[in-house]
Formats: sequence, structure tokens, C-alpha cells
Amino acid sequence: MKNLRTTAAFGVLIALALAVGLATREEAPESLQPTVENTGAQGARALYLYLREGGRSVDAHTSSLESLPDATRTVVLAAPQGRPVSKDEVAALERFVQGGGTLVYLSPRELGKHQPALEDWLSLEQGPLMPASSRGLDSKMADAGGTTVDIWLGAGPLRGLSGLRVSQDRGLRLHHDDAVPLAGLGGAVAVWRWSLGKGEVYVLAGADLAENRRLELLDNLRFWDGLAARGPLLFDEFHHQLAPPPPLSRGIWVFVAQVLAVGLLYAVSRGTRFGAARPLRQERHRSALEYVRSMGWLMRRSKVERELLPELERALRQLMQERLGIPLALADADAARLMERGGQDYLDAKADLTRTHAQPTVRPADYARVARRYAHLERVVTGRESDARENAA
Repeated sequence: MKNLRTTAAFGVLIALALAVGLATREEAPESLQPTVENTGAQGARALYLYLREGGRSVDAHTSSLESLPDATRTVVLAAPQGRPVSKDEVAALERFVQGGGTLVYLSPRELGKHQPALEDWLSLEQGPLMPASSRGLDSKMADAGGTTVDIWLGAGPLRGLSGLRVSQDRGLRLHHDDAVPLAGLGGAVAVWRWSLGKGEVYVLAGADLAENRRLELLDNLRFWDGLAARGPLLFDEFHHQLAPPPPLSRGIWVFVAQVLAVGLLYAVSRGTRFGAARPLRQERHRSALEYVRSMGWLMRRSKVERELLPELERALRQLMQERLGIPLALADADAARLMERGGQDYLDAKADLTRTHAQPTVRPADYARVARRYAHLERVVTGRESDARENAA
């Protein structure tokens, strides 16, 4: 029962955490691109649906401007910022306009940043700031950030219009001798017209006329009705999309191939090789008696080294210093006197060691004899000799 209550409590806590997380989840930021798919305030979805539902021939173009459909009458570039219009596309647009087409370019606010080739062809330059005007609006708060521009020359799609509602921002300058300003306010121009061959180019400062938030203000919709009445209208969506990343260079692929080749070579050289099955070899371990016999045989064949005799003397004197306090530098006779017992044995053993060391060849039996005498002296020094005698008694 206790486990059931604990599980239920944890379940309630998890549910509350999930509910709080869903409640505080932030929505994606609203898109600022004036595309025909953007339903936000600065999108152009409302204009696209308005024209289509009104029976106009309108479509979205999602490929390069070099491949425009033959029946296209008007091309709209609504402040594209995703990828730049190339020089080849500019040449294609120029041929399109000279052949009788209409280009409507809604320029981005930041010149020289997104569309350098197109701005160079049109000779665009930023103009002065537009003054504020609420002419034609029922309330100044209907479009607080906008202004009303006057129609100076009612030509083309501006024929019969009285005012357009745009953002209160900077106008444009178009440096072509045959370019004509059509609309603006004060000294700022909002709409230019440039005749080129059989066609014409309309350049607008910003994408305000196509935005959902200002589409129904003043005569903005009538401007698009006038353009759509000319024939099939095409919205360029290709340059709103970001350009794909460049392909990987050949050097990177070569490097990857080299790494794979080196890894394969290492695996082949260091990997385990599996061959035909072989019978399991029976390993027979040697017994301890065999090791003892081998050691005895080795000892019989080995010769006694002369340097082992002085080591016996050195080990005994070291033991005498540690147990009896007899210094190492003391003479043998003096050291024998300081020994409580076994002094004469020490002198006899030392004399035997000296004679044996002076022999041309030290036999194992000689070394064993001297070693036994020194072993007896070590037992005397350590007191084990007396203990052994008491135990024997």
C-alpha cells in the first residue's frame, strides 16, 4: 500500500511538471519575410490569397529567375533577403522587361547588403526619411508606424489612386535619367517607374504595400489589382530561401578515404587471424621435485666463486656489530677478545678462511667447511647455539 501511494505521488508530480512545461513553452518568433506563405503581420499571404480568390492568374516561383514561364506578365520581388539575385538572373530580368514584361521590386530597407547585383543594375540609393502623415485614416492609431504618401503621377497601376500607406522610413533614389518618381511625401520618394524597352520597372521603398498589416489601408489593394489585371503575376519565392551550403571539397573526401584506408590497414595488420582448427595441446607442468633436482644438478656443475669467502667474513662482522657492539674497523684479535665466548673459534675460522682464499682453486668442500664454521659463529653471536645445547640436554 505504501509503494502504491509513493507511485501515485510521483505520478502527480510528473504530471504537474509536464503541465507547467507545456504552459511556459515559448512560441516560435514571427517571421519577418514577406513571403506568400507567411501569415504574420509582415507576410504576403493575404495578398496572394486575395488575388487567387479574385480569379487572378497568380503563382509562386521557387526556382531561378533565369527560367521564368513564357506567359508571365509581371514578376514581383518582395524584399528578398535569403539569397542574392545573381548577375545572370539580372540579365534574364532585363531581357524579360525589354520584351514587354513588368518588374515590381520591393526593395529591402538595408541597401548594399542583400541584393548588390540588382541594386547596381537599378542604380539604387537610400533617400531621405519620410515625414509622418495620417491622411486618409480614421484614427492615428490605425497604423502608428506608417505614413501616407501622395500620388504625384497616376501612371500604370497608380492610375486613379489617391494615396498609399507605407512605413515611415527612408525613401529611395533611382539614378536613371528616364526614371520617374510616381509617389512620395515631401522630398522622399516611395515609388519609382523606369521604362526599359517595351516594359517597365516599378521600384518601391520596402515591402509595405504587400504586407498583411497594411494591405487594406487606403489604395494599397487597388495597386495590386492594377498589376494583376495585366496578366499572369509571379511572386518570386526562390530568393527568400537560404542558399544551400557549399558541397564538401574534394580534399575532405580524399582525407576521409585516407583515414578509412589507414584504419582498414591497421585492422588487417593487428586483427586476429582465424585459421584451420588445430588439436588442443596438452601442457604438462613440472613437479616441485623436478625443480629441486634441476637446482641440485646446477649446483653440482657450478663452481664456487672466490668472492663468496670474504662475504662470509663481512656478514659475520656486521652481525657482531649489531648484536655485540663490536665495530667493523676493530682488528680481528681485539674483536675476538670482546666476544664473551667463541673468540678462539672466530680466530681459527678467520685463519681457515684466509688459507682457503689463498688457494689457487676453491673447492666446494672447502667452501662448505668454512661456511659451516662461520654458521656456527653466527649462532654463537645470536645466542642460538646455547639454546640448541639446552634443548639437546
